[in-house]
Amino acid sequence: MNAASIRRGIAADPDVHGTDAEFWKDAKVVMPAPKEIVTMRLDADLLRWFRQQRGYQTRINAILRAYMKAHEAV
Repeated sequence: MNAASIRRGIAADPDVHGTDAEFWKDAKVVMPAPKEIVTMRLDADLLRWFRQQRGYQTRINAILRAYMKAHEAV
């Protein structure tokens, strides 16, 4: 798509609402905490399965985070 067709698509979208300086006045830049590099031993078949798609490390992180959150309340 070129820039003009992208702008037309945005203009035609009823859910698009412009923002102004008032909207952004209290905005703050929040930098994510850096990830730590770790070494883990995983079963080879498990790792092969995750590596079939891009972003497998992010997916593993999300799964571990969901597990952590599910067990925080316990």
